[in-house]
Amino acid sequence: MKRNFPGYWFFFLLCVLCLGCNKAPQQQQVGTPLVAKQVAQKKDKSITLKIPNYPLRNEQDLDILLQEIGDARVVLLGEASHGTSEYYLWRAAITKRLMQEKGFDFVAVEGEWADSYRVNQFIKGPAKDSAAAVSLLEQYNRWPTWMWGNHEVASLVTWLNKYNQAKPAPNKVGFFGLDVYCLWESMTELMPYVKNNPELVKSAKGVHQCFQPFSADAMQYAEAVARASANCRGETSRLWKEVQNLNKANGTPQTEAHFVAEQNALVALNGERYYRAAVSSNTESWNIRDNHMALTLKRLLDFHGPTSKAIVWEHNTHVGDARYTDMASSGEVNVGQLARKEYGEENVFIVGFGSYRGSVIAAGSWGAPMKKIEVPAATQGSWEQILHQLSPTDKIILSKDLRDNKVLNRPVGHRAIGVVYNPKLEHLGNYVPSVMPKRYDAFIYLDSTRALRPIQNITVRNEPPDLYPSGS
Repeated sequence: MKRNFPGYWFFFLLCVLCLGCNKAPQQQQVGTPLVAKQVAQKKDKSITLKIPNYPLRNEQDLDILLQEIGDARVVLLGEASHGTSEYYLWRAAITKRLMQEKGFDFVAVEGEWADSYRVNQFIKGPAKDSAAAVSLLEQYNRWPTWMWGNHEVASLVTWLNKYNQAKPAPNKVGFFGLDVYCLWESMTELMPYVKNNPELVKSAKGVHQCFQPFSADAMQYAEAVARASANCRGETSRLWKEVQNLNKANGTPQTEAHFVAEQNALVALNGERYYRAAVSSNTESWNIRDNHMALTLKRLLDFHGPTSKAIVWEHNTHVGDARYTDMASSGEVNVGQLARKEYGEENVFIVGFGSYRGSVIAAGSWGAPMKKIEVPAATQGSWEQILHQLSPTDKIILSKDLRDNKVLNRPVGHRAIGVVYNPKLEHLGNYVPSVMPKRYDAFIYLDSTRALRPIQNITVRNEPPDLYPSGS
C-alpha cells in the first residue's frame, strides 16, 4: 500500500449517488446476477444505477468467478489490508480450486524470496501436520511478521503439503516469494551454491559485507545504503552478472538450484537499488520494487514452462492496474499493470477485495507491536459504502457487468489499509481514487471482516522492516 495513503481522499460520486434501501438479494442460480439498483438525485433528474452482483456464501458460490477466469494464465488476488482474516481465507479457497480444477502450478506472494522458498520446500516434501506448518511460518520474523506468520496461511500451507503428496515431483505445486527484501539472507542462501567458485564466493561475500554494517538499525538502513550506493551497486551488479554467466558457460538447461541462485543474486541487485532510491524518491523505489516482483513472476513462469499458470497474492495496490488509479499521475506502475502488458489482458485476471467495516491486525507506527484495530464503516460515497448500502451481504461483482455504466467508470474512492493504520485519520487518506471496472476484472466484497490470527511467539529480527517506506 502506498505510504499509508497520505493525501489520497476522493470526492467523486459523493454528490452524484444517494443510495436507497434495498432488500437482501434472493438466492439465484449460478450465472444469474442479482441486480441491485439505486436512485440518485442530481439537478432534479433521477439516475438509476445498476450493479449486478452474485451472492458469496460458500465455496460453491465461487463457480461464477472460476467461469469468468476461464483460461487465464495469471490470476492476481488482492486484499485491502495485510491483516484481515477473510481476505486470506477466500484467497486460499480460490487458490485451491484453481489448482484442482484449472491446473495452476504455484502461488507467488508479496513475501521474501528466501523465507518463501523454504515454504516451497516444505510443501513439496514429506507429509507434515499443521503444527509443523505453524513452526515453519515462524521464520517470517521480520516486521511486519503477521503478513505471512499467521494461522490462515498455516492452514493453506498444510493443505498444499497434503495436496502434493499424491503428485509426482515434477507436478507438485509451489509457493514462492516475489519481494525484494532480505538482502543478506539471500547472500547466506547463495553461499552453498557458489562455494566451489572462488570468484563467485568473493563477489557474494562482498555484497554481504557491504550491507551487513547497516543491518542493526532499521530506520537508518536506507540512508546508510544511499551514502554507500556506489560500492554496493558495483558489488551487487557484479554478482548478478557472474551468477548468470555461470549457467551460460555450462551450456546445459537451467536447474532449479541455479534458478534459486540467480534469484538470490537478483534480490541483492534490486534490493540495493530499492533502498538506495527509497531515501530520495518514493515513486522510484515503488517502481523498482514492483518491477522486481513482476520480473520474478516472469522468471517463475518461464522456468515452469510455456503452459505454466500462476496465482499471485498481493495487496490491491500492487495487483489492481495502476493506470486506473491516481498512481498513474505520480508515474507509478504496479504488478497488475505490468502483467497485463506482458501476457495480454485476455491472459490475466485480477480480483480486488474490500470490506465495509470490521477489525484488522496492524500497528500504530513503523516497527511497533501489532494490535487488533477496529475498522470503521467506510466513508460516505466510497466504493465499499456503495456496495454496503446496496445490500449488507458478501458478494462478487464482475467488471464486465459495469463497463457500460458511465457513473462507475469515473474514479471512486476505494479503501486501502496499510501495515500502519490509524482509523481516526482514515478520512485524510485511506482511499485510492479508482476506476473500478478497469482496475480489476472482478471484485469480492465482504461486508464485515475480522482480524487475522497471527502466530504469537515470533521474535522479531532487528532488520529493516518490510514495506519500508511504503505500506503494502
